Amino acid sequence: SRLDTLQAAVLKIKLPYLNSYCKARLFAGLKYNKGLKDIDWITTPKIMKYSTHVFHQYTIQVENGKRDKLKEFLAKNGIASMVYYPIPLHQQKAFKDNVKDTLFPVSENFKSNVLSLPMHTELDNETLSFIIETIKKFK
Repeated sequence: SRLDTLQAAVLKIKLPYLNSYCKARLFAGLKYNKGLKDIDWITTPKIMKYSTHVFHQYTIQVENGKRDKLKEFLAKNGIASMVYYPIPLHQQKAFKDNVKDTLFPVSENFKSNVLSLPMHTELDNETLSFIIETIKKFK
C-alpha cells in the first residue's frame, strides 16, 4: 500500500461511514436522474436494476453543442461543474501517434458533450433541487 500513517488514520475513522456515504451518493444520482429525465438535450447515466451504483462522479451528456454554455450558466449561478477528461486517451501524447480518431467515435463524441455535476456525500434535497431547477432554466 502507498498509504502513509496520516492517510491510514483518516481512513480508519471514515471507514465505518462508507455505507452511508455510498447511500448518499446513490440518493443524489437518483434525484438527478429523476429531475433531469424530461430534458431532451440531456442524457443521464443509466442505472441497471441488476446492480448497485455509487456515483464517484455524476456525468451527463449535453447534446447540440450546449455543454460549454451550460457550464458557464451553472457557474454564473454558483454551481460548480467539471469536464474531467477533456482529452480522450487515444489522443494523449503517449498514444496519439499509434491510433486513429476514427477508431473511437464514442470517445470523440464524449470529449465535447460530457459534463459532471456536483457529486458528494453532503448534497441535500434543497441543493439538488436548486441544481436541477437551474439546469431547467437554461436555454
